[in-house]
Amino acid sequence: MFPCRALLVLLALYLLAVAASPVHRTPGGISKVTLNFIARLNATGISNIADADRVRIKSMREKTVSPRKRDASVSVTNSVVLYVAQVGIGSPPTEYTLLVDTGSSNTWIGANQPYTPTSTSHYTGNTVSVSYGSGNFSGGEYIDTVSLGNGLTINQQSIGVATRSQGLSGTGIDGILGLGPADLTQGTVSNTNTVPTVVDNLYSQGTISSAVLGVYFIPAANSNSGELTFGGYDPSVVTGTVNYVPITNTYSSAFFWGIDQSITYGGKTILPSTAGIVDTGTTLILIATDAFQTYQSATGGVMDNATGLLRITQSQYNNLQTLSFHIGTQTYDLIPNVQIWPRSLNTAIGGSSGSIYLVVGDIGAPSGSGMDFANGYAFLERYYSIYDTTGARVGFAATRYTDSESN
Repeated sequence: MFPCRALLVLLALYLLAVAASPVHRTPGGISKVTLNFIARLNATGISNIADADRVRIKSMREKTVSPRKRDASVSVTNSVVLYVAQVGIGSPPTEYTLLVDTGSSNTWIGANQPYTPTSTSHYTGNTVSVSYGSGNFSGGEYIDTVSLGNGLTINQQSIGVATRSQGLSGTGIDGILGLGPADLTQGTVSNTNTVPTVVDNLYSQGTISSAVLGVYFIPAANSNSGELTFGGYDPSVVTGTVNYVPITNTYSSAFFWGIDQSITYGGKTILPSTAGIVDTGTTLILIATDAFQTYQSATGGVMDNATGLLRITQSQYNNLQTLSFHIGTQTYDLIPNVQIWPRSLNTAIGGSSGSIYLVVGDIGAPSGSGMDFANGYAFLERYYSIYDTTGARVGFAATRYTDSESN
């Protein structure tokens, strides 16, 4: 667990203002809407930043071992940076603080603030049960109205209402806004196969013109801000062409927002083409153990036990090479400065203020596991990401921060 002082530092650095951006309307209704979100540090149960990410990925990989586990959500207890949004449920709406997670798909509440049924609430009689890493929740299913922002309302959305939960108590977070593929909900609700996600319902109800979610992070060292766009992406923050790749067919990455990619460092391959995931809930860039060892050898990094990150000297930093992600026909480069943790946040993760830490970590399994990498926040704060349910694809584009040397 992080010390209280470090927690307060990160909370001050990451707390954002919540607001709704202008809604884009078409004759048929709303085509898309962009919402800002809040980022908070989760300090519950974390020993170090790399361990936290590994536990999350381990739970995601293990839940696809059998159909019974395939529907489980991922660990929120061990996510380092939590992205939350204020979501209204009911009529009139009660506001809940929900974790924004592309790695799980059930939307549920009740971890802290209790659910208050209103005129639009309908109890289905079904039970809901979801396990995630080191926690879980169970309760009943309600159908209710969900308000995500200015004019963005979902009717008849399935909501899990927890009567028992572990993992979010004491965090001030009431539950999860699930933004992963709907297949992850399989078996979580009794008498039900899969549950439509909030994006699925927005699209099927004609509220948005496409079942697409755009995610934009701004690096913490530049500005503490970020946004979600439902129904498309925000072209005002994209500086290049959006390129898409299909969801991978490789088990178990295929159950998530999984893609195929290869990675080179300084032009030399460290991870041949393989499958992994794109995940907003992972803080670092995690790669297979053998690839990580090659990267460590090439950079000269020494493992820092306090943070779980590789630590390098100034001289080694000066010699860092470009880390490149080859996705589809495109190459997405991370320049040396992008490969290091923001130095202004070193002490907040238990590190030394004068040290330099790398954001590439060991995923905890050798290549060939079916989930050989996780492109987390450290990658996604440099490239806009788009999650297209209808097209079964993931897109990326450069932003003004892609090559920002702010770390």
